[in-house]
Amino acid sequence: MTPEEPRQRDEGRRGIAQTANDEFKNNYASWFAGGLIFAVLAHFALFELFPQFRAADIGTKSKAMETVDLPPQVEIPPPPEQIARPATPKVSTADVSEDVTISETTFESNPAEDLPPPPSGEGSQKSDRPSFIPYDVAPELKNGRDVQSYLQRVYPPSLKSSGIGGTVVLWIFVNKEGQVQKARVQKSSGYDALDQAAKKVADQMVFSPAMNRDKKTAVWVQQRVQFQVK
Repeated sequence: MTPEEPRQRDEGRRGIAQTANDEFKNNYASWFAGGLIFAVLAHFALFELFPQFRAADIGTKSKAMETVDLPPQVEIPPPPEQIARPATPKVSTADVSEDVTISETTFESNPAEDLPPPPSGEGSQKSDRPSFIPYDVAPELKNGRDVQSYLQRVYPPSLKSSGIGGTVVLWIFVNKEGQVQKARVQKSSGYDALDQAAKKVADQMVFSPAMNRDKKTAVWVQQRVQFQVK
């Protein structure tokens, strides 16, 4: 008999109602025994009814160690010696006589008859090489349609049939009458045949003369010649 049973009987005789906590204490032993039995039976059934699990041998792989040859020790050369600073220049003094003077230059003392002749030879003429020549009114191409027709005739057949085109930039010297006197390639198209054909096209161009202060003047101008397969 437990120590709680006489107290429970006395409380029952005196008509005192038991609380839920008292009932839990009274039934604790039976609930604990039942739960223990249930846990044992559940574990037994789990191990008997279900298949056994076995751990697979996954093994391990490791790479072989590789040896690395380290380079020999690098010797760092010493820094170069400091360059000596140049000596500070010294300004020397010179004695200039007050009697030394520069003679005055006038037109009377240098007549035109005594002047040397103008330079001659290569590069002495305006048309020898491209240079800037002042003008007020630029020359304009007058026979554009004829030039386009002639361009198609001199278009190299081998390049035209292959679909190869290009643009040639020319330096053109236009004389006072508006005629092309010289043509030079400033920027090549990349094909010598097109460059030579562009110079032939330039020879067929006719311009209006350039004007400088109401006077006709010969000038160098840039002209683009484009070869394009239509």
